[in-house]
Amino acid sequence: MSTQERFVDGSAQGGASSSQDTGAAPARTKRWLVALDVDGTTMREDGVITDTVINAVRDAEAAGHEVMLSTGRSEGMTIPLLERLGLHSKYVVCANGALTLARQDDGSYERVHVERFDPTEVLQTIHGALVNAAFGVEDETGHFLLSGNFPDDTMTVAGEHVPFERLLGVEATRVVVISPGHDTEDFLQVVERMGLHKVSYSVGWTSWLDIAPEGVTKATAMERVREWLDIPRSRVLAAGDGRNDIDMLRWASTSGRGVVMGQAPDDVVEAGNELTGGVTDDGLAAALDTLPR
Repeated sequence: MSTQERFVDGSAQGGASSSQDTGAAPARTKRWLVALDVDGTTMREDGVITDTVINAVRDAEAAGHEVMLSTGRSEGMTIPLLERLGLHSKYVVCANGALTLARQDDGSYERVHVERFDPTEVLQTIHGALVNAAFGVEDETGHFLLSGNFPDDTMTVAGEHVPFERLLGVEATRVVVISPGHDTEDFLQVVERMGLHKVSYSVGWTSWLDIAPEGVTKATAMERVREWLDIPRSRVLAAGDGRNDIDMLRWASTSGRGVVMGQAPDDVVEAGNELTGGVTDDGLAAALDTLPR
């Protein structure tokens, strides 16, 4: 975290001033673009979204802010959360930035921007380097082809189990790799040694690797949405906790607010310019409650 370090209770270090504009219209008229990670930020590890967080999200939207989800989840795992949160977001970012959805007049969502890539080379590279790894390839519809043993979750239930060779040549929006034999830091070192320079990748809390098309991150998708909505960079807030949030947090911190959850690892903390409480302490709600009303 830079010299602009702040905490959501309004205290500061390094002489930082408020990120709100000065000399402009009253605060309640300022529309912010608010990008929320899901797992570990909006939702606890056990799948619970607390009433405190739900109320804070709804209050922020009711105040006129553009509140949306920006997640690594697929479309099918994301859209139901909007109803759960009571959100009517104009846009939703899924698959770590590879998929952007727009709300239609009937309340449904359609894909308005899709990034795809051929995962063959990267899959063959990792397959040869990580013994006993499991692989998943997601297409733009959210359908997963799976090879190997994945933990039981929605992705596994909805996915189609196939031989590894069936994953090659698929037009993918995301590739997921898990390697049970490595802890997070070991896994990160192995992946970095592979030199995956042709794709964007991030490592999750466990030995979980998300691979996206080259140059595609949550940040690139959020910048596109910001331009569509014509909201200044000084009025963006992004909240996250994982390594797939690093680019988005840096993007928000440049002129606005990059809010890092309290349980985040050090490299994620360094990417933001604000630190809030952990997900089990409703840290997201504390941050949202500081938005102008």
